[in-house]
Amino acid sequence: MSQQNFNERPKRKRMKWIIGLIFAIVIFGGGGALYVQSALKPVEKKSGEEIEVVIPKGSSAASIGQILEEEKLIKNKDVFRLYVRIKNISGFQAGTYVFSPSMNVNEMIGMIKSGDVTRTPHVQLVVPEGRQLSEIAAIFEQNTTYKKEDVLNKLQSEAFINKMKEKYPKTVTDEVNKEEIKYALEGYLYPATYAFYNKDVSLEEMLDTMIGKTDEVIQKYEADMKEKDYTAHQLLTMASLIEEEATQKVDREKIASVFYNRIDEGMPLQTDPTVLYALGKHKERVLYGDLKVDSPYNTYKVKGITPGPISNAGEMSIKATLEPAKTDYLYFLATPEGEVIFTRTFKEHVKQKEIHITSKRNEG
Repeated sequence: MSQQNFNERPKRKRMKWIIGLIFAIVIFGGGGALYVQSALKPVEKKSGEEIEVVIPKGSSAASIGQILEEEKLIKNKDVFRLYVRIKNISGFQAGTYVFSPSMNVNEMIGMIKSGDVTRTPHVQLVVPEGRQLSEIAAIFEQNTTYKKEDVLNKLQSEAFINKMKEKYPKTVTDEVNKEEIKYALEGYLYPATYAFYNKDVSLEEMLDTMIGKTDEVIQKYEADMKEKDYTAHQLLTMASLIEEEATQKVDREKIASVFYNRIDEGMPLQTDPTVLYALGKHKERVLYGDLKVDSPYNTYKVKGITPGPISNAGEMSIKATLEPAKTDYLYFLATPEGEVIFTRTFKEHVKQKEIHITSKRNEG
């Protein structure tokens, strides 16, 4: 290879970039160069979301860009196509890939070229439905370098709460600051699996992502909330009560109907999970003495819903809150087998309790 040809290579590479930028300026206007640079960056740097993407065999750069834009993983499919062309990138491999909005274009291209369909997150948090803040804090302690106390302190931080109120004003409102609320952001950490690929991800970024997910889910039901005159806080509160009473075998819409029917009748909700939340304990059985606890969360003593959520509810319970079944049930009973029996009168309720609870305890 001659020295002349060797020196011409970087010149040709620079020329491709110059031509590409000229195309960008023509396509995107005078700020084209800056636009291209921005379009190559992550859509949401702090996102912990994982998105499964199928790249079919024989896909072109244009079709891959179309797929990635539709999944909201890149900002502009035309910039993606232009970038691939300028960089002379080829050899894309078909497969099912797991990407995140926190990835930049180069990272996704690298995975598709190498056929690397997996990406190991630096931190992964699995938050099941119905977990309370103290339990979620324990999940952080088990999977990150942060202690349980660090998480709870951050969630109680006035500065952090105000930042979330400013960032998600339709979801995190002044209602979280009510004096009787136990934890301001209880119910606002959406239950899901979160993957964080940035090794320097901070505690605040992770919590922000979880609250942002709650905001995203809540806003899907904005019209329903307006129709029922529900605030986000009220919605999350009722949803948490439903979540705590639900089992895999139960119809959440029926549980919601019981709560609404009792409110309409002027009856207290009398749901055991609120008593346990007031006590700050996890017990298999609520005893008669427990029902006397003096707390605004004790729905045996206080009518209506609790001051705030008692756990972090999933979308099924949120939807059930807004779309309850139409029934005349006033009572329900969870059996040891996980079944839930709905009844209309206290007499029927006592009878079912005798059959499914009391008699079995006596047998034991």
